[in-house]
Amino acid sequence: MKKLLLLLILAANFVLGQMPDISNTWLNNSKPYIGTIGNKGQELKLKINISEQNKKNDQEYFVSGYSLVDTSYAKFEGKIIISKYKDSKKQGTVFGEYEFAEENKGKHSGLFKGKFVYNFKWNKKTEKIEGQSIGFTGNWKSYDGTLEFTTQLKNQ
Repeated sequence: MKKLLLLLILAANFVLGQMPDISNTWLNNSKPYIGTIGNKGQELKLKINISEQNKKNDQEYFVSGYSLVDTSYAKFEGKIIISKYKDSKKQGTVFGEYEFAEENKGKHSGLFKGKFVYNFKWNKKTEKIEGQSIGFTGNWKSYDGTLEFTTQLKNQ
């Protein structure tokens, strides 16, 4: 019942222009997002540890966590901004943009920037969200401008 209520509030608030707090969605059940960086498909892990809805702009979330590529570990802070929401009877889709700035620790530190898509299915019988998927697609660019790679991440 709570999930149904959340879904209805989510849909109604998009129509009314107010966004419910879905901060926990970005935390990905305490699991890292897994993906690739660069043309060779090097493994990239990104974990969001903190997610808070902006009190002044309810479609923006402040996040922080860490990224890991091989042995390059970097903390980051950034934001996720919701730009659009589509709802059907069985599935919802949220679209937006993200920007994550790593702490500056040299040549292998930079900025993640791109778009995301969050899909979820609603099970009326169990009244729960199922089949949830989040994908981040974009680029990473080093602060010194010498490195730039495409990135793709998905939740587990």
